[in-house]
Amino acid sequence: MKQWNTLADNRRQRMARGLAVTDRIVDPAKIVALLEAVVESGDRVCLEGNNQKQADFLASALCKVNPARVHDLHMLQSVLALPEHLDVFDKGIASKLDFSFSGPQAGQLARLVAAGKINIGAIHTYLELFGRYFIDLTPRVALVAAQAADRDGNLYTGPNTEDTPPIVEATAFKSGIVIAQVNEIVDVLPRIDVPAGWVDFVVQAPTPHYIEPLFTRDPAQISEVQVLMAMMAIKGIYAEYGVERINHGIGFDTAAIELILPTYAESLGLKGKIGRHWALNPHPALIPAIEAGFVESVHSFGSELGMERYIEARSDVFFTGRDGSMRSNRAMCQTAGMYACDMFIGSTLQIDLQGNSSTATLGRISGFGGAPNMGSDARGRRHTSDAWLKAGEQARHGDRIPRGRKLVVQTVETFREHMEPAFVERLDAWQLAEQAKLAIPPVMIYGDDVTHILTEEGIANLLLCRTDEEREQAIRGVAGYTQVGMARDKRMVENLRDRGIVVRAEDLGIDKRMATRDLLAAKNMKDLVRASGGLYTPPKRFRNW
Repeated sequence: MKQWNTLADNRRQRMARGLAVTDRIVDPAKIVALLEAVVESGDRVCLEGNNQKQADFLASALCKVNPARVHDLHMLQSVLALPEHLDVFDKGIASKLDFSFSGPQAGQLARLVAAGKINIGAIHTYLELFGRYFIDLTPRVALVAAQAADRDGNLYTGPNTEDTPPIVEATAFKSGIVIAQVNEIVDVLPRIDVPAGWVDFVVQAPTPHYIEPLFTRDPAQISEVQVLMAMMAIKGIYAEYGVERINHGIGFDTAAIELILPTYAESLGLKGKIGRHWALNPHPALIPAIEAGFVESVHSFGSELGMERYIEARSDVFFTGRDGSMRSNRAMCQTAGMYACDMFIGSTLQIDLQGNSSTATLGRISGFGGAPNMGSDARGRRHTSDAWLKAGEQARHGDRIPRGRKLVVQTVETFREHMEPAFVERLDAWQLAEQAKLAIPPVMIYGDDVTHILTEEGIANLLLCRTDEEREQAIRGVAGYTQVGMARDKRMVENLRDRGIVVRAEDLGIDKRMATRDLLAAKNMKDLVRASGGLYTPPKRFRNW
């Protein structure tokens, strides 16, 4: 007779072993013993490591289990942010990894893969990984982080909910074990974000969980080249298409755009016409645009340190609970960015002649995060907007059925740090695929999804290209003095310019002499604090006063 409740039976056995070690409210000194009791060798373990919030105490504890008792774990992680996220492999506790983004651990990840200590299942987008939690990568054990818990085990995630909902739900409803580290245990929570019935064990960590202020950019670091690119973006793309629903990637390029909305965009009469609705974290650089009335709503993947009081005071703009704190949700915000936004604009490290872009370079396996979802044409979309329809009309190649198109913009300076060219004949991703034994090269955004490439040299509108040769020459036409740019067919590029496919600043009526830092609505962090009315409190490392 086939048994249909083996997972539930296994869960009862794990819980019995765990409760023999500790109560549901766990003494921090017993956390390693608890992990050794409930985690079994070969388990799929989801350790919450997000863009910002980190289950750091549980990560450290997992590194301390005895590899003779717990080994060959299959780790599932959104982000590899902490050294401990890779230490479990170095110690022989884990052997396989499915993830989305590695950020600061990209170099070490590449070294461990080369040494044969990590078997990469796949590099995912966030939505892809979350989706697989409910299909074929369901965790047996989930280690998550929350702001607080009550004595019944209900969790309050606060503004940094991030990835917690899909992790907990997938695990709890497939007979898995959920362990949460919290900053404090209280009698009454401000609100209940995860019910106690979904949580098995709660431990109050000795120190609050780590949060990375990932989206904070000091305006003092924005260059005049980036101001020029921001001006071209606003006049040549935002205004041209009337883009009202936007997702911005991380970086100084997009921060510059945010900071000239109240100045340059205002001077063009664009308030109420562009940038009204956003899917992005509460970027401090967006404060002046919010105060100027450009921004009507913001839904966020996660929060940002220091923005808590500002968010509470601007509840019309942000999604906040009755307690005043924001509710973020990476899965829902990724969905909004993919289907409800008309444009994604972000940066990359390399672009090839087909417009494929990647942040994976030699010696670094950095992953993708959410960019491939945000930076893709959502072909399942059916509702219309003016920007979507106009982009679709430009992209038509004799299609009989009219279709819209999402705008996907890659903005880069032609040379990166250390004079590394952003434009290359062949992406490093090809070589990385060979090193990591990946079936496909880790391309972040495929060229056929990219609609515009923006550099200090101008804008290449790839929607208007009708042949592969035109597309290649349009890319070369904005690649500047890189080898890719120097190999352009000058006559053909000028022809593309006549047709509005390659657009220079002067073609947009932009006087480059006006591209100065004077256009920035805030020129340093203190200006952002002033713009917020004193509500924004930057993390210490961003304060120089």
